[in-house]
Amino acid sequence: MRLILVFALLLIASPLRAAERLNVVASFSILGDFVRNVGGDRVNLTTLVGPDSDVHVYTPAPADAKRVSAAKLVIVNGLGLEGWLPRLVQSAGSKAKVITASAGIAPLKLGSAADPHAWQSIPNAKIYVTDIASALATAAPDDAEFFRAQARAYLEKLETLDREVRDAVAKIPPERRKVISTHDAFGYFSSEYGIRFIAPRGVSTETEPSARDIAAIIGQIKVQKIPAVFLENISDDRLIRRIAAETGARVGGTLVSDGLTGEKGPAPTYIDMVRHNIKALTSALDH
Repeated sequence: MRLILVFALLLIASPLRAAERLNVVASFSILGDFVRNVGGDRVNLTTLVGPDSDVHVYTPAPADAKRVSAAKLVIVNGLGLEGWLPRLVQSAGSKAKVITASAGIAPLKLGSAADPHAWQSIPNAKIYVTDIASALATAAPDDAEFFRAQARAYLEKLETLDREVRDAVAKIPPERRKVISTHDAFGYFSSEYGIRFIAPRGVSTETEPSARDIAAIIGQIKVQKIPAVFLENISDDRLIRRIAAETGARVGGTLVSDGLTGEKGPAPTYIDMVRHNIKALTSALDH
């Protein structure tokens, strides 16, 4: 009889626990992964821009307004990445608190614009995680200690990851630490770890390079003997393949830049993404 009573209480408690979960919307897949690692089973997470999708050019669907309307927190990157999001929040009539996960990061500049890809530096990713943990704890104080403990555990993993990347870059000869990528998504990685990235597109995948830009990069590859060019998981690869064909530079593989891959891809999580990218870079550059 006692077992039946305990089982009945569990059945009643589980839906209540689910109903108490914090409704959180993350703008794109990398932020979604950070929220998942900190929030665990205490949040109901919706990610607007999913795997292998480009947050720069995303067009919100009607269902997105409904998701934002139901959220208590909307977590965004900021730094000009989600130009479409303020209108979505307004049209949804949402009362959600909008949290900028990059708050506290000194942005790099590309011309007059901020470079939004701050997550490509692991020390910056730690700031994202700390900001997210603080926002979740404030929004759901009963679960605050859980969120802080989850964040501490994840931050330790990021610390280990940072050491892995620094050790890997140290093995690449300094004169070979330069590559071509599709667009300027790796400025923070370059600044943090010392690999130089040159891109025919600007900071956004919306930007189209001119014939003069492409010719200049082809000339630069030949003069500087840049050893490898890289594709990106969110971008059309034809331009990079053309540059490789005209210069003889090696296609070093595909870097994951602005969005994670699906579960069957090489980078379904942020940590997987960084490990995938550094492996691709070292394989192309260290010999």
